[in-house]
Amino acid sequence: MDHTAESQRTDLMTVTCHVLNEQTKHPEARGDFSILLYHIVLGCKFVCAAVNKAGLAKIIGLAGETNVQGEEQKKLDVLSNQVFVKALISSGRTCILVSEEDEVATFVEPSKRGRYCVVFDPLDGSSNIDCGVSVGTIFGIYMAKDKDTPTLEDVLQPGKNLLAAGYCMYGSSCTLVLSTGNGVNGFTLDPSLGEFILTHPDIKIPKAGKIYSVNEGNAKNWDEPTANMVADVHRTLLYGGIFLYPADKKSPNGKLRVLYEVFPMSFLVEQAGGQAFTGKQRALDLAPKNLHDRSPIFLGSYDDIEEIKGLYAAAEEKEP
Repeated sequence: MDHTAESQRTDLMTVTCHVLNEQTKHPEARGDFSILLYHIVLGCKFVCAAVNKAGLAKIIGLAGETNVQGEEQKKLDVLSNQVFVKALISSGRTCILVSEEDEVATFVEPSKRGRYCVVFDPLDGSSNIDCGVSVGTIFGIYMAKDKDTPTLEDVLQPGKNLLAAGYCMYGSSCTLVLSTGNGVNGFTLDPSLGEFILTHPDIKIPKAGKIYSVNEGNAKNWDEPTANMVADVHRTLLYGGIFLYPADKKSPNGKLRVLYEVFPMSFLVEQAGGQAFTGKQRALDLAPKNLHDRSPIFLGSYDDIEEIKGLYAAAEEKEP
């Protein structure tokens, strides 16, 4: 698809209109899902504004605390987390929230409770904030079995049960990529309108690509077959290729978190026609046991992931 040409379209389909159009395909829908997505988009706009003026407002740098992952929290990490928690609770459509920044899940009080569970990384790649590199928000949405009695089991589901997933990238432009289970669409924020406009409809990842995204500084520790997630996956979706964060000797279970990094991105890549693989199985078939479980991940173009699968299969055959 010629995304440059598509970006010049002038029909101005906003993300809100797009979601409402999708809602009309489900006569039983009451609008709850659309309201939830509206509040996620609102959170993205707020964080985008904060990122753009971070240096001037002196909200870059460290906040003086560490999060549950043991990573030093940037001031924008803390702000972004607060923004999304408040936006999601105020929607009145959520019952459980799981954030990278919080050790435990947030259970919404009964008076504001809805039927959806949201898992999210409020500011992925935040270590890059001070040097102006792209950062982003990642999110996934599940349905709770019973909104009146939500439990952790409602979020500790395989990724294949996701209702929707997406990310918002804050860089030279602010780009929202979203899937509600019916393909993948990209929207770009028009600052003059304050609206996300559809600029990348029906994204399809090429069958194979020439780009790979990986932290090669860890190469010496990678497992034998393989010897800023948002920006890298975004490029992979548009141009093909592969994004990989394999297991290594220091992190045998991988580095990326299953619920709010691996699952949403794997969902998007599969919806765009690609594949996501852990080195052992389809990524979306994983069944997490804890909120902050980690996993290796290989995702991208279909043919490229097939090659990775072949490498792992060959390695298994060599084992005694």
